[in-house]
Amino acid sequence: MTETKNRKLEAPHRRLETTPPRFVEKAAVIAYRAMAAALIHLPPGLTVPVIGSFNQISYLLWPKKRAYSNANFGRVLGLPPGHPRVRRMALRAYREYAHYMVELMRLPALPAEEVAKLVEGDGVDRIAGAWQAHGKSMIVCAGHVGNNEAVAAGVAWRGFPANVVADDSAFPEIFEILRQNREAWGVHVVPWRNLRELFGILRKNQILALLVDWGYREDGIPVKLFGAWTTLPAGPAVLAAKTGANIAFMEVRRIRGGRFAVGSEDVFTVPSSSPADLQVATQRIADALERTIARAPAQWYSFKPMWPPSDAEAAELERRAAEMLAGRPGSPATADPSTDAAGRSAEAAEAAPVGAPE
Repeated sequence: MTETKNRKLEAPHRRLETTPPRFVEKAAVIAYRAMAAALIHLPPGLTVPVIGSFNQISYLLWPKKRAYSNANFGRVLGLPPGHPRVRRMALRAYREYAHYMVELMRLPALPAEEVAKLVEGDGVDRIAGAWQAHGKSMIVCAGHVGNNEAVAAGVAWRGFPANVVADDSAFPEIFEILRQNREAWGVHVVPWRNLRELFGILRKNQILALLVDWGYREDGIPVKLFGAWTTLPAGPAVLAAKTGANIAFMEVRRIRGGRFAVGSEDVFTVPSSSPADLQVATQRIADALERTIARAPAQWYSFKPMWPPSDAEAAELERRAAEMLAGRPGSPATADPSTDAAGRSAEAAEAAPVGAPE
């Protein structure tokens, strides 16, 4: 087995065994539909503060999530998790998340043209220009910052083939609602487990968007983020190495008047699927993610642990990174059996010849 095949295209942080019971999903769907119907007719100036207050209460009453958020924002601010500034930032983020929730439910009522007009900056045009100039597929990486929904709609409205990877494992019915909303804008949604389709999109020289801050997993590629060792998914670098796609990182920030400022980093390629090239490429993505979060930390909505829980794990990640840069695989000490199926599927998809029917 090659080194690339040892580097699996791991799924998002959420695991399939955490899928909620059916009655929980049905309740969530009913609540989502009811809230979305109400928010269409209520002014954001009223609904955002109310939902933001409920979000902050959930932060205060949910010790596990509170600990995750404090640990994450402590890294961002360079302060201990219990520092008052860290807690204030976490509370701001939970309140700011209300903007995203309201936008997520209100935007589907708008035509794609109206949504596209909410996007400012040259990020979309730079990425689209690079995609057209190079004549090959583009992997657009982003973080859970600002609102990527409006940007995806803006890309599709301009006539570019926009495809986004999404997690369909926790609430499939809500996923289907969101999928239909995005497809109405011309944005094609791909469940993360459909690895064959991901490769097929890139072989057709289209644009594929991936969120990279799903949460820490020991079997990701080791990188430094805000000065501390963690991992990011192998997917973007592996896909780029196997298909020859370019990679660009897109930054999204909410600004005045419910609009979004979009920027982008320089496009780059992954020369090969060697461990060193995969690590260098993923570190470059991590650096871009860090800059994006630093510009608007309260708009970072990753409420899962983003760094390992112990110094020993961090030291192991540093060792693995050094091994990868030295040309060795740098695999984690203990294999994660939950990713075996994903790894085998990735190998099968990689083995399909270019142009083969999907």
